[in-house]
Amino acid sequence: MLAYLLLALAIGAEVTATISLKLSEGFSKVGPSILVVVGYVVAFVALSQVLKAGLPIGVAYAIWAAAGVALVAIIGVVFLKEPVNAAMIAGLALVIGGVVLIEVGSAQ
Repeated sequence: MLAYLLLALAIGAEVTATISLKLSEGFSKVGPSILVVVGYVVAFVALSQVLKAGLPIGVAYAIWAAAGVALVAIIGVVFLKEPVNAAMIAGLALVIGGVVLIEVGSAQ
């Protein structure tokens, strides 16, 4: 259970850092730039603790990466008014489906 809580922290920190990267405007804005650095440090420290707690690296990385991609895409569309189309939605569904298959495969 601790591994999944740490994984959620890693995902949240990575998403925060990635969105802040966009908002930093090429590191020209100090506040978002600080969030980029802090967010990525927290994300990787938390992810390292997830692996130390025993979650298989393939499963941990798949969940971390896919959740990050999906959340950043959703935040981009909803809050940053970025465009979305059917192909992008299908791609996100495939990414999520791939993670589910990795999780199922690792349980066998």
